[in-house]
Amino acid sequence: MAARTHAPQPLYNCRAPDFGPAGDRGPQACQHPHLSAGRCSRWNQQHENLEKLNMQAILDATASQGEPIQELLVTHGKIPTLVVELIAVEMWKQKVFPVLCRLEDFKPPNTFPIYMVLHHEASIINLLETVFFHKEVCESAEDTILDLVDYCHRKLTLLVAQSGHGGPPQEEESQYGTPMQELQKQAELMEFEIALKALSVLRYITDCVDSLSLSTLSRMLSTHNLPCLLVELLEHSPWSRQEGGKLQQFESGRWQTVSPSEQQKLSKLDGQVWIALYNLLLSPEARARYCLTSFAKGQLLKLRAFLTDTLLDQLPNLADLKGFLAHLALTEAQPPKKDLVLEQIPEIWERLERENRGKWQAIAKHQLRHVFSPSEQELRLQARRWAETYRLDVLEAVAPEQPRCAYCNAEASKRCSRCQNEWYCSRECQVKHWEKHGKACVPAAQGDRAK
Repeated sequence: MAARTHAPQPLYNCRAPDFGPAGDRGPQACQHPHLSAGRCSRWNQQHENLEKLNMQAILDATASQGEPIQELLVTHGKIPTLVVELIAVEMWKQKVFPVLCRLEDFKPPNTFPIYMVLHHEASIINLLETVFFHKEVCESAEDTILDLVDYCHRKLTLLVAQSGHGGPPQEEESQYGTPMQELQKQAELMEFEIALKALSVLRYITDCVDSLSLSTLSRMLSTHNLPCLLVELLEHSPWSRQEGGKLQQFESGRWQTVSPSEQQKLSKLDGQVWIALYNLLLSPEARARYCLTSFAKGQLLKLRAFLTDTLLDQLPNLADLKGFLAHLALTEAQPPKKDLVLEQIPEIWERLERENRGKWQAIAKHQLRHVFSPSEQELRLQARRWAETYRLDVLEAVAPEQPRCAYCNAEASKRCSRCQNEWYCSRECQVKHWEKHGKACVPAAQGDRAK
C-alpha cells in the first residue's frame, strides 16, 4: 500500500491571465507591510528557486533515478520552512487578496504580479506532494506536521462543500470580464487543483501514522475526524463529473473523458482516499485512539456499498477493511470520550493572524502602491527572468503525457505559434478555439515581446 498511486505532476495548468513579471515579497508581506524593493526582489528570487526545485523534483521522481531534492530538503531542515510559507500564502489569499479585489482604485495594467503570488501556494503544495512520499520527509516536518494536517483538512473540507454546490468552477463555461475578474476566476480554478494535491499529501502523512506523535493522531482522528471526511469525499467524488452524458475525471491537470471500458477502473484520486482510510482505520496506533461513536459508525458503514469485487481486485488489501466494517456493524458504538487531554496544537496560522489582525486593509493598500503596480522596466526584467525559469524544454520533460488538443482533447502535435501555450491537433481546431484562447494568447504574446 506504500507505493505511489501515480507519478507526481506539475500544477502548471491554470492559465495566467496576463503574462508579465511580479514584484512582491509575497504572502509573507502580511508579516511585514512596510516592504522595500530589496525584499520584493528577494521574494521573487526565492519563488523562482522554488519553481526550479519543484520541476527538478518531479523530473527525478518520474525518472526513478533517486530523489536528491528530497534528501537536500531533509538534510537542511527546509520542510518546516515550506510549511510556514504554504500557510502564509494561504492566509494572504484569504485575508489580503479579497481586499485588493475590492479596492476601487486598483486597476492594474497587468495582473500577473498577483497571479504569481497566488501560484506560489500551488508550487509549494506541488513540491510537498512530490517529496512527502518518503517517510523521512514526514518525520523532518517536526512540529509543523500539525499545521500541515490542519491545512489539508481546510482544503478537503472546502472541496467537499464545493462539490455539494455544483462542483468545481469550469473554465470552459466562464465569461471573463475585467482583468481582476479573470484573475479571481483563475484563483478558483487553481484552488481546486491545490485541494487535490493536499489530498495526496494527507495520504502520505497517513502512511506514517504509526510513527506520528500522539498530538498529531489526536488532531487527525478526534479534532478533525478525518475518516468521516474521507467518506464524504468518496461519496461526492469531486474529481468526477458527467458532461454531455459522458463520464469525465480530473487527471493530469484537466478533465478527461473516460471510455466505457475504463469506467470500472479505480481513479488515482479515489485510490488516494482508500489508502488513507486503510491507514487510519486499520493501523494499530490509530485504531487504539479512534472513538467509534454512533455518528462515525454510521458514516464508515457507508463504505460497504463501495467495496465491490472489482475494487477489491484492484486494491486487494481493502479486503481487510471490508472485514473490519463487517465487524463494526455488529459492535456497539462507543460514547464520545470526555477525557482531559493535554496536547500540542498548531501555531503557524494563529500566530500569523494574531500578528496581523486589523492590518489587512493597510497591507492591501501598501501592496497596491509598492508591489502590484510595477514600472514597465520592472515588468520587462521579471518577464525575462520568468522566461528563463519556465523553459519549454523543461516543461515538456515534466509533462505527464502526450500534449492534448485544447479544443477536442485528441493527441496534439502543433502548438500556438504566437504564445506557445496551447496545443492543437489541426488548424481547424485552433480556429474553432480562438474565440476563447485569444483572450489569453494576446496578453501572453505581448509579455513575450516585452522581454
